[in-house]
Amino acid sequence: MTAQTAVKVLIVEDEVHARQGLAELVSDWGYRTETAQDGFEGYEKVLAWSPEIVITDLKMPRMDGMDLLMKLADAEISLAVIVLTAQGSVELAVDAMKLGAYDFLPKPVDAARLKTILSNAVRQRETSVEREVARQQLRQESALGSLVGQSERMREIFGLIERIAATNVSVLITGESGTGKELVARTLHELSDRKRKPFVAVNCAAIPETLMESEIFGHEKGAFTGAVERRAGCFELAEGGTLLLDELGEMPIGTQAKLLRVLEERKLRRLGGSAEIAVDVRVLAATNRNPEDAVAAGQLRADLLYRLNVFHVQIPPLRERKDDIPLMVAVMLAEMNARHHRRVAGMTERTEQLMQGYAWPGNARELRNMMERAVILAPEGGLIDLPHLPPEMLKPETTTSAAVNETTASVEAVQLSVGTTVAEAERKLILKTLDAAGGNKTRAAQMLAVSLKTLHNKLKAYGRQDDEKER
Repeated sequence: MTAQTAVKVLIVEDEVHARQGLAELVSDWGYRTETAQDGFEGYEKVLAWSPEIVITDLKMPRMDGMDLLMKLADAEISLAVIVLTAQGSVELAVDAMKLGAYDFLPKPVDAARLKTILSNAVRQRETSVEREVARQQLRQESALGSLVGQSERMREIFGLIERIAATNVSVLITGESGTGKELVARTLHELSDRKRKPFVAVNCAAIPETLMESEIFGHEKGAFTGAVERRAGCFELAEGGTLLLDELGEMPIGTQAKLLRVLEERKLRRLGGSAEIAVDVRVLAATNRNPEDAVAAGQLRADLLYRLNVFHVQIPPLRERKDDIPLMVAVMLAEMNARHHRRVAGMTERTEQLMQGYAWPGNARELRNMMERAVILAPEGGLIDLPHLPPEMLKPETTTSAAVNETTASVEAVQLSVGTTVAEAERKLILKTLDAAGGNKTRAAQMLAVSLKTLHNKLKAYGRQDDEKER
Protein backbone atom coordinates (compact mmCIF):
# COMPACT_ATOMS: atom_id res chain seq x y z
CA MET A 1 0.00 0.00 0.00
CA THR A 2 1.80 3.14 -1.20
CA ALA A 3 1.48 6.57 0.35
CA GLN A 4 -0.48 7.69 -2.72
CA THR A 5 -3.00 4.87 -2.53
CA ALA A 6 -3.11 4.34 1.26
CA VAL A 7 -6.62 3.91 2.58
CA LYS A 8 -7.77 6.56 5.07
CA VAL A 9 -8.91 5.32 8.49
CA LEU A 10 -10.56 7.59 11.08
CA ILE A 11 -10.31 6.47 14.73
CA VAL A 12 -13.03 7.79 17.06
CA GLU A 13 -12.24 7.08 20.73
CA ASP A 14 -12.65 9.23 23.83
CA GLU A 15 -9.84 7.60 25.85
CA VAL A 16 -6.66 9.42 24.77
CA HIS A 17 -4.14 6.57 25.23
CA ALA A 18 -6.36 4.06 23.43
CA ARG A 19 -6.92 6.56 20.62
CA GLN A 20 -3.22 7.25 20.15
CA GLY A 21 -2.29 3.58 20.43
CA LEU A 22 -4.79 2.56 17.76
CA ALA A 23 -3.62 5.36 15.45
CA GLU A 24 0.00 4.24 15.73
CA LEU A 25 -0.89 0.58 15.22
CA VAL A 26 -3.02 1.23 12.13
CA SER A 27 -0.43 3.64 10.70
CA ASP A 28 2.26 0.97 11.03
CA TRP A 29 0.16 -1.24 8.71
CA GLY A 30 0.35 1.38 5.96
CA TYR A 31 -2.95 3.20 6.44
CA ARG A 32 -3.36 6.98 6.68
CA THR A 33 -4.98 7.84 10.01
CA GLU A 34 -6.82 10.69 11.69
CA THR A 35 -8.40 10.72 15.16
CA ALA A 36 -11.46 12.19 16.86
CA GLN A 37 -12.38 12.25 20.56
CA ASP A 38 -16.12 11.61 20.15
CA GLY A 39 -18.85 11.07 17.59
CA PHE A 40 -19.49 14.77 17.11
CA GLU A 41 -15.89 15.48 16.11
CA GLY A 42 -15.79 12.19 14.20
CA TYR A 43 -18.73 13.19 12.01
CA GLU A 44 -17.11 16.54 11.21
CA LYS A 45 -13.89 14.79 10.17
CA VAL A 46 -15.81 12.34 7.98
CA LEU A 47 -17.24 15.32 6.10
CA ALA A 48 -13.91 17.13 5.88
CA TRP A 49 -11.47 14.23 5.32
CA SER A 50 -13.64 11.55 3.58
CA PRO A 51 -12.14 8.39 5.12
CA GLU A 52 -12.94 4.97 3.67
CA ILE A 53 -13.02 3.29 7.11
CA VAL A 54 -14.07 4.47 10.59
CA ILE A 55 -13.08 2.66 13.81
CA THR A 56 -15.31 3.92 16.61
CA ASP A 57 -15.95 3.19 20.26
CA LEU A 58 -19.61 2.91 21.23
CA LYS A 59 -19.55 4.61 24.64
CA MET A 60 -18.42 8.25 24.31
CA PRO A 61 -19.55 11.70 25.58
CA ARG A 62 -21.49 14.25 23.48
CA MET A 63 -22.20 11.83 20.61
CA ASP A 64 -21.66 8.07 21.08
CA GLY A 65 -20.89 5.47 18.43
CA MET A 66 -24.53 4.48 17.86
CA ASP A 67 -25.54 8.09 17.21
CA LEU A 68 -22.59 8.47 14.83
CA LEU A 69 -23.73 5.37 12.93
CA MET A 70 -27.27 6.72 12.63
CA LYS A 71 -26.02 10.13 11.49
CA LEU A 72 -23.84 8.55 8.79
CA ALA A 73 -26.77 6.41 7.64
CA ASP A 74 -29.13 9.39 7.51
CA ALA A 75 -26.60 11.30 5.40
CA GLU A 76 -26.17 8.24 3.12
CA ILE A 77 -22.39 8.36 3.58
CA SER A 78 -20.92 5.08 2.32
CA LEU A 79 -17.96 3.79 4.34
CA ALA A 80 -17.03 0.79 6.49
CA VAL A 81 -17.60 1.34 10.21
CA ILE A 82 -15.89 -0.98 12.71
CA VAL A 83 -17.28 -0.66 16.24
CA LEU A 84 -15.36 -1.38 19.44
CA THR A 85 -17.37 -2.92 22.26
CA ALA A 86 -16.74 -3.70 25.91
CA GLN A 87 -16.61 -7.38 26.88
CA GLY A 88 -20.10 -8.82 27.25
CA SER A 89 -21.74 -6.15 25.07
CA VAL A 90 -22.60 -8.44 22.18
CA GLU A 91 -26.19 -7.13 22.13
CA LEU A 92 -24.91 -3.60 21.49
CA ALA A 93 -22.65 -4.87 18.73
CA VAL A 94 -25.56 -6.65 17.06
CA ASP A 95 -27.65 -3.46 17.25
CA ALA A 96 -24.77 -1.52 15.70
CA MET A 97 -24.53 -3.96 12.79
CA LYS A 98 -28.25 -3.60 12.19
CA LEU A 99 -27.57 0.12 11.78
CA GLY A 100 -24.98 -0.62 9.11
CA ALA A 101 -21.70 -1.28 10.94
CA TYR A 102 -19.29 -3.41 8.90
CA ASP A 103 -17.97 -5.44 11.85
CA PHE A 104 -17.31 -5.28 15.58
CA LEU A 105 -14.35 -5.99 17.83
CA PRO A 106 -14.36 -6.51 21.63
CA LYS A 107 -12.02 -4.52 23.86
CA PRO A 108 -9.16 -4.87 24.57
CA VAL A 109 -8.49 -4.86 20.84
CA ASP A 110 -6.94 -7.99 19.33
CA ALA A 111 -4.41 -6.49 16.90
CA ALA A 112 -4.35 -9.50 14.55
CA ARG A 113 -8.14 -9.55 14.37
CA LEU A 114 -8.29 -5.80 13.69
CA LYS A 115 -5.74 -6.13 10.89
CA THR A 116 -7.86 -8.86 9.27
CA ILE A 117 -11.05 -6.79 9.53
CA LEU A 118 -9.33 -3.78 7.97
CA SER A 119 -8.03 -5.92 5.09
CA ASN A 120 -11.52 -7.30 4.52
CA ALA A 121 -13.00 -3.80 4.54
CA VAL A 122 -10.49 -2.67 1.92
CA ARG A 123 -11.31 -5.72 -0.20
CA GLN A 124 -15.00 -4.86 0.08
CA ARG A 125 -14.30 -1.39 -1.29
CA GLU A 126 -12.45 -2.88 -4.25
CA THR A 127 -15.40 -5.10 -5.18
CA SER A 128 -17.97 -2.29 -5.17
CA VAL A 129 -17.88 -2.14 -8.98
CA GLU A 130 -18.84 -5.83 -9.20
CA ARG A 131 -21.77 -5.22 -6.86
CA GLU A 132 -22.94 -2.34 -9.04
CA VAL A 133 -22.94 -4.73 -12.01
CA ALA A 134 -25.13 -7.07 -9.94
CA ARG A 135 -27.51 -4.20 -9.17
CA GLN A 136 -27.76 -3.42 -12.88
CA GLN A 137 -28.52 -7.08 -13.56
CA LEU A 138 -31.30 -6.97 -10.97
CA ARG A 139 -32.88 -3.89 -12.50
CA GLN A 140 -32.63 -5.16 -16.08
CA GLU A 141 -33.18 -8.92 -15.77
CA SER A 142 -35.09 -9.42 -12.49
CA ALA A 143 -32.15 -11.50 -11.29
CA LEU A 144 -29.55 -11.26 -8.55
CA GLY A 145 -26.66 -13.68 -8.86
CA SER A 146 -28.35 -17.06 -9.38
CA LEU A 147 -31.66 -15.89 -7.91
CA VAL A 148 -34.51 -15.09 -10.31
CA GLY A 149 -37.83 -13.41 -9.63
CA GLN A 150 -39.99 -10.45 -10.56
CA SER A 151 -42.72 -10.67 -7.92
CA GLU A 152 -42.95 -7.96 -5.29
CA ARG A 153 -41.82 -10.31 -2.51
CA MET A 154 -38.73 -11.43 -4.42
CA ARG A 155 -37.81 -7.83 -5.23
CA GLU A 156 -37.99 -7.06 -1.51
CA ILE A 157 -35.63 -9.98 -0.85
CA PHE A 158 -33.26 -8.78 -3.59
CA GLY A 159 -33.20 -5.33 -2.00
CA LEU A 160 -32.37 -6.75 1.44
CA ILE A 161 -29.64 -8.99 0.01
CA GLU A 162 -28.09 -6.01 -1.78
CA ARG A 163 -27.96 -4.02 1.46
CA ILE A 164 -26.44 -6.74 3.64
CA ALA A 165 -24.24 -8.76 1.26
CA ALA A 166 -21.19 -6.54 1.67
CA THR A 167 -21.29 -6.63 5.48
CA ASN A 168 -20.11 -9.32 7.87
CA VAL A 169 -23.44 -9.63 9.67
CA SER A 170 -24.96 -13.03 10.37
CA VAL A 171 -28.16 -13.77 8.49
CA LEU A 172 -30.97 -16.20 9.28
CA ILE A 173 -32.60 -17.64 6.16
CA THR A 174 -35.96 -19.37 6.57
CA GLY A 175 -38.38 -21.01 4.17
CA GLU A 176 -39.94 -24.32 3.25
CA SER A 177 -37.81 -27.13 1.87
CA GLY A 178 -36.87 -26.46 -1.74
CA THR A 179 -37.46 -22.69 -1.71
CA GLY A 180 -33.78 -21.88 -2.34
CA LYS A 181 -32.26 -21.11 1.07
CA GLU A 182 -28.80 -22.27 0.02
CA LEU A 183 -29.13 -20.24 -3.18
CA VAL A 184 -29.77 -17.11 -1.10
CA ALA A 185 -26.72 -17.93 1.03
CA ARG A 186 -24.54 -18.42 -2.05
CA THR A 187 -25.78 -15.13 -3.50
CA LEU A 188 -24.88 -13.33 -0.26
CA HIS A 189 -21.41 -14.88 -0.53
CA GLU A 190 -20.98 -14.09 -4.24
CA LEU A 191 -21.91 -10.43 -3.72
CA SER A 192 -19.58 -9.99 -0.74
CA ASP A 193 -15.88 -9.22 -0.51
CA ARG A 194 -15.43 -12.85 0.58
CA LYS A 195 -16.43 -14.22 -2.85
CA ARG A 196 -12.88 -15.38 -3.68
CA LYS A 197 -12.70 -17.40 -0.46
CA PRO A 198 -14.51 -20.70 0.27
CA PHE A 199 -18.26 -21.11 0.61
CA VAL A 200 -18.93 -24.12 2.85
CA ALA A 201 -22.47 -25.46 3.39
CA VAL A 202 -23.17 -27.92 6.19
CA ASN A 203 -26.47 -29.77 6.59
CA CYS A 204 -26.76 -30.27 10.34
CA ALA A 205 -29.60 -32.78 9.84
CA ALA A 206 -27.30 -35.09 7.85
CA ILE A 207 -24.53 -35.29 10.47
CA PRO A 208 -24.81 -37.88 13.30
CA GLU A 209 -24.96 -36.22 16.71
CA THR A 210 -21.77 -38.00 17.81
CA LEU A 211 -19.81 -36.44 14.92
CA MET A 212 -21.34 -32.96 14.96
CA GLU A 213 -18.63 -31.19 17.01
CA SER A 214 -15.86 -32.83 15.00
CA GLU A 215 -17.45 -31.76 11.70
CA ILE A 216 -18.00 -28.17 12.85
CA PHE A 217 -14.89 -27.48 14.94
CA GLY A 218 -12.46 -30.20 13.82
CA HIS A 219 -10.52 -32.63 16.02
CA GLU A 220 -7.01 -33.52 17.07
CA LYS A 221 -5.42 -36.92 16.54
CA GLY A 222 -6.59 -39.30 19.28
CA ALA A 223 -9.50 -37.08 20.35
CA PHE A 224 -11.80 -40.12 20.13
CA THR A 225 -11.77 -43.67 18.84
CA GLY A 226 -11.10 -43.54 15.12
CA ALA A 227 -9.48 -40.08 15.16
CA VAL A 228 -6.25 -41.30 13.56
CA GLU A 229 -5.17 -37.85 12.39
CA ARG A 230 -5.86 -34.16 12.92
CA ARG A 231 -8.85 -32.91 10.91
CA ALA A 232 -9.94 -29.35 10.22
CA GLY A 233 -13.60 -28.57 10.82
CA CYS A 234 -15.99 -26.53 8.72
CA PHE A 235 -14.96 -23.23 10.32
CA GLU A 236 -11.34 -23.73 9.30
CA LEU A 237 -12.32 -24.95 5.84
CA ALA A 238 -14.34 -21.75 5.35
CA GLU A 239 -11.55 -19.45 6.61
CA GLY A 240 -11.90 -16.01 5.06
CA GLY A 241 -15.18 -17.02 3.42
CA THR A 242 -18.71 -17.96 4.36
CA LEU A 243 -20.14 -20.87 6.36
CA LEU A 244 -23.79 -21.89 5.94
CA LEU A 245 -25.27 -23.95 8.78
CA ASP A 246 -28.35 -25.50 7.19
CA GLU A 247 -31.13 -26.94 9.38
CA LEU A 248 -29.61 -25.28 12.45
CA GLY A 249 -32.35 -26.62 14.74
CA GLU A 250 -30.97 -30.14 14.27
CA MET A 251 -27.70 -29.21 15.98
CA PRO A 252 -27.41 -30.58 19.56
CA ILE A 253 -27.90 -27.98 22.29
CA GLY A 254 -24.39 -28.59 23.68
CA THR A 255 -22.84 -27.91 20.28
CA GLN A 256 -24.98 -24.78 19.97
CA ALA A 257 -23.41 -23.40 23.15
CA LYS A 258 -19.92 -23.90 21.70
CA LEU A 259 -21.01 -22.35 18.42
CA LEU A 260 -22.24 -19.26 20.27
CA ARG A 261 -18.85 -18.88 21.93
CA VAL A 262 -17.06 -19.09 18.58
CA LEU A 263 -19.38 -16.47 17.09
CA GLU A 264 -18.72 -14.07 19.96
CA GLU A 265 -14.97 -14.61 20.37
CA ARG A 266 -14.01 -15.54 16.78
CA LYS A 267 -11.87 -18.34 18.19
CA LEU A 268 -12.34 -22.10 18.49
CA ARG A 269 -10.75 -25.19 19.95
CA ARG A 270 -10.65 -28.41 18.00
CA LEU A 271 -12.16 -31.42 19.74
CA GLY A 272 -9.44 -32.84 21.99
CA GLY A 273 -7.26 -29.75 21.57
CA SER A 274 -6.15 -27.03 23.99
CA ALA A 275 -4.93 -24.27 21.65
CA GLU A 276 -7.34 -21.55 20.53
CA ILE A 277 -7.49 -20.93 16.79
CA ALA A 278 -8.60 -17.54 15.44
CA VAL A 279 -11.17 -17.79 12.65
CA ASP A 280 -12.42 -15.21 10.18
CA VAL A 281 -15.70 -16.61 8.86
CA ARG A 282 -19.09 -15.10 8.09
CA VAL A 283 -21.78 -17.41 9.44
CA LEU A 284 -25.19 -17.79 7.81
CA ALA A 285 -27.90 -20.09 9.18
CA ALA A 286 -30.92 -21.66 7.51
CA THR A 287 -33.94 -23.61 8.69
CA ASN A 288 -37.25 -24.79 7.25
CA ARG A 289 -38.87 -24.49 10.68
CA ASN A 290 -40.20 -21.48 12.53
CA PRO A 291 -37.16 -20.54 14.69
CA GLU A 292 -39.34 -19.22 17.54
CA ASP A 293 -41.14 -22.58 17.66
CA ALA A 294 -37.78 -24.35 17.82
CA VAL A 295 -36.76 -22.15 20.76
CA ALA A 296 -40.06 -22.87 22.54
CA ALA A 297 -39.54 -26.61 21.97
CA GLY A 298 -36.06 -26.46 23.50
CA GLN A 299 -34.36 -27.38 20.21
CA LEU A 300 -32.70 -24.01 19.60
CA ARG A 301 -30.96 -21.73 22.08
CA ALA A 302 -32.61 -18.32 22.31
CA ASP A 303 -29.24 -16.54 22.68
CA LEU A 304 -27.87 -18.28 19.58
CA LEU A 305 -30.96 -17.30 17.60
CA TYR A 306 -30.52 -13.69 18.74
CA ARG A 307 -26.88 -13.72 17.69
CA LEU A 308 -27.55 -15.24 14.25
CA ASN A 309 -30.75 -13.35 13.49
CA VAL A 310 -29.16 -9.96 12.86
CA PHE A 311 -31.07 -9.98 9.58
CA HIS A 312 -33.84 -12.35 8.57
CA VAL A 313 -34.45 -13.40 4.96
CA GLN A 314 -37.75 -15.28 4.70
CA ILE A 315 -38.27 -16.94 1.32
CA PRO A 316 -41.92 -17.41 0.31
CA PRO A 317 -43.05 -20.77 -1.10
CA LEU A 318 -43.45 -20.96 -4.87
CA ARG A 319 -47.24 -21.22 -4.61
CA GLU A 320 -47.24 -17.69 -3.13
CA ARG A 321 -45.16 -16.15 -5.94
CA LYS A 322 -46.47 -17.77 -9.09
CA ASP A 323 -45.79 -14.58 -11.02
CA ASP A 324 -42.15 -15.71 -10.94
CA ILE A 325 -42.80 -19.08 -12.63
CA PRO A 326 -42.63 -17.91 -16.31
CA LEU A 327 -39.30 -16.15 -15.73
CA MET A 328 -37.91 -19.11 -13.76
CA VAL A 329 -39.03 -21.50 -16.49
CA ALA A 330 -37.34 -19.40 -19.18
CA VAL A 331 -34.05 -19.34 -17.27
CA MET A 332 -34.21 -23.06 -16.46
CA LEU A 333 -35.15 -23.99 -20.03
CA ALA A 334 -32.07 -22.22 -21.39
CA GLU A 335 -29.90 -23.88 -18.74
CA MET A 336 -31.30 -27.39 -19.34
CA ASN A 337 -31.10 -27.06 -23.13
CA ALA A 338 -27.42 -26.18 -22.81
CA ARG A 339 -26.72 -28.92 -20.27
CA HIS A 340 -28.38 -31.71 -22.27
CA HIS A 341 -27.59 -30.36 -25.77
CA ARG A 342 -31.28 -29.95 -26.62
CA ARG A 343 -33.32 -27.34 -28.50
CA VAL A 344 -36.71 -27.44 -26.77
CA ALA A 345 -38.57 -24.29 -27.79
CA GLY A 346 -40.94 -23.75 -24.88
CA MET A 347 -44.26 -24.95 -23.47
CA THR A 348 -47.78 -25.50 -24.74
CA GLU A 349 -50.44 -23.16 -23.41
CA ARG A 350 -52.15 -25.87 -21.39
CA THR A 351 -48.85 -26.85 -19.77
CA GLU A 352 -48.35 -23.25 -18.70
CA GLN A 353 -51.90 -23.23 -17.29
CA LEU A 354 -51.29 -26.41 -15.35
CA MET A 355 -48.07 -25.03 -13.87
CA GLN A 356 -49.93 -21.94 -12.67
CA GLY A 357 -52.60 -24.09 -11.02
CA TYR A 358 -50.23 -26.63 -9.49
CA ALA A 359 -49.51 -26.37 -5.73
CA TRP A 360 -45.70 -26.97 -6.00
CA PRO A 361 -45.18 -28.78 -2.66
CA GLY A 362 -41.48 -29.15 -3.51
CA ASN A 363 -41.14 -25.46 -4.41
CA ALA A 364 -38.36 -24.27 -6.73
CA ARG A 365 -36.45 -27.55 -6.38
CA GLU A 366 -39.47 -29.45 -7.73
CA LEU A 367 -39.79 -26.97 -10.61
CA ARG A 368 -36.13 -27.46 -11.54
CA ASN A 369 -36.45 -31.26 -11.47
CA MET A 370 -39.62 -31.09 -13.56
CA MET A 371 -37.95 -28.86 -16.15
CA GLU A 372 -34.95 -31.17 -16.48
CA ARG A 373 -37.21 -34.20 -17.02
CA ALA A 374 -39.41 -32.32 -19.51
CA VAL A 375 -36.48 -31.02 -21.58
CA ILE A 376 -35.16 -34.57 -21.94
CA LEU A 377 -38.57 -36.00 -22.94
CA ALA A 378 -39.85 -33.20 -25.19
CA PRO A 379 -39.28 -33.44 -28.96
CA GLU A 380 -36.25 -31.67 -30.43
CA GLY A 381 -37.30 -28.21 -31.52
CA GLY A 382 -40.80 -28.79 -30.10
CA LEU A 383 -42.79 -27.82 -27.03
CA ILE A 384 -43.08 -29.29 -23.54
CA ASP A 385 -46.58 -30.75 -23.15
CA LEU A 386 -48.52 -32.64 -20.49
CA PRO A 387 -47.17 -36.14 -21.28
CA HIS A 388 -43.66 -34.85 -20.58
CA LEU A 389 -44.53 -33.87 -17.00
CA PRO A 390 -44.21 -36.11 -13.92
CA PRO A 391 -47.38 -38.19 -13.33
CA GLU A 392 -48.03 -36.61 -9.92
CA MET A 393 -48.49 -33.20 -11.56
CA LEU A 394 -51.36 -34.57 -13.67
CA LYS A 395 -53.43 -35.77 -10.72
CA PRO A 396 -56.54 -33.60 -10.25
CA GLU A 397 -55.99 -33.26 -6.50
CA THR A 398 -52.60 -31.58 -7.00
CA THR A 399 -53.92 -28.57 -8.93
CA THR A 400 -56.39 -25.76 -8.31
CA SER A 401 -57.42 -25.28 -11.95
CA ALA A 402 -60.61 -27.11 -12.92
CA ALA A 403 -60.10 -26.46 -16.63
CA VAL A 404 -56.64 -27.98 -16.53
CA ASN A 405 -57.95 -30.90 -14.50
CA GLU A 406 -60.42 -31.73 -17.25
CA THR A 407 -57.66 -31.62 -19.84
CA THR A 408 -55.31 -33.82 -17.83
CA ALA A 409 -58.10 -36.25 -17.02
CA SER A 410 -58.83 -36.70 -20.72
CA VAL A 411 -55.17 -37.41 -21.38
CA GLU A 412 -54.92 -39.88 -18.52
CA ALA A 413 -58.09 -41.84 -19.34
CA VAL A 414 -56.55 -44.72 -21.25
CA GLN A 415 -58.17 -47.85 -19.84
CA LEU A 416 -56.04 -51.01 -20.00
CA SER A 417 -56.96 -54.49 -18.80
CA VAL A 418 -54.53 -56.98 -17.32
CA GLY A 419 -53.03 -58.95 -20.20
CA THR A 420 -53.31 -56.15 -22.76
CA THR A 421 -50.47 -56.54 -25.24
CA VAL A 422 -47.85 -53.84 -25.58
CA ALA A 423 -48.88 -53.23 -29.18
CA GLU A 424 -52.53 -52.77 -28.21
CA ALA A 425 -51.59 -50.46 -25.30
CA GLU A 426 -49.50 -48.37 -27.69
CA ARG A 427 -52.41 -48.19 -30.19
CA LYS A 428 -54.83 -47.00 -27.51
CA LEU A 429 -52.37 -44.41 -26.21
CA ILE A 430 -51.66 -43.01 -29.68
CA LEU A 431 -55.32 -42.79 -30.68
CA LYS A 432 -56.34 -41.25 -27.33
CA THR A 433 -53.58 -38.66 -27.62
CA LEU A 434 -54.63 -37.85 -31.17
CA ASP A 435 -58.20 -37.28 -29.93
CA ALA A 436 -56.89 -35.02 -27.13
CA ALA A 437 -54.95 -33.04 -29.75
CA GLY A 438 -58.15 -32.46 -31.72
CA GLY A 439 -56.89 -34.56 -34.61
CA ASN A 440 -53.78 -32.41 -35.05
CA LYS A 441 -51.10 -34.99 -35.85
CA THR A 442 -48.23 -32.52 -35.47
CA ARG A 443 -49.39 -31.66 -31.93
CA ALA A 444 -50.02 -35.34 -31.13
CA ALA A 445 -46.49 -36.26 -32.27
CA GLN A 446 -45.06 -33.57 -29.99
CA MET A 447 -47.11 -34.83 -27.05
CA LEU A 448 -45.95 -38.41 -27.66
CA ALA A 449 -42.32 -37.33 -28.19
CA VAL A 450 -42.11 -39.12 -31.55
CA SER A 451 -41.47 -37.87 -35.07
CA LEU A 452 -44.37 -36.96 -37.32
CA LYS A 453 -43.23 -39.67 -39.75
CA THR A 454 -43.42 -42.30 -37.02
CA LEU A 455 -46.93 -41.18 -36.10
CA HIS A 456 -48.03 -41.35 -39.76
CA ASN A 457 -46.72 -44.91 -40.04
CA LYS A 458 -48.48 -45.96 -36.82
CA LEU A 459 -51.80 -44.43 -37.91
CA LYS A 460 -51.51 -46.06 -41.32
CA ALA A 461 -51.11 -49.41 -39.61
CA TYR A 462 -54.24 -48.67 -37.54
CA GLY A 463 -56.25 -47.72 -40.65
CA ARG A 464 -56.58 -44.12 -39.48
CA GLN A 465 -54.25 -42.40 -41.94
CA ASP A 466 -57.00 -41.12 -44.24
CA ASP A 467 -59.51 -40.38 -41.50
CA GLU A 468 -57.61 -37.53 -39.86
CA LYS A 469 -56.64 -34.22 -41.32
CA GLU A 470 -53.13 -33.00 -40.73
CA ARG A 471 -53.26 -29.52 -39.25
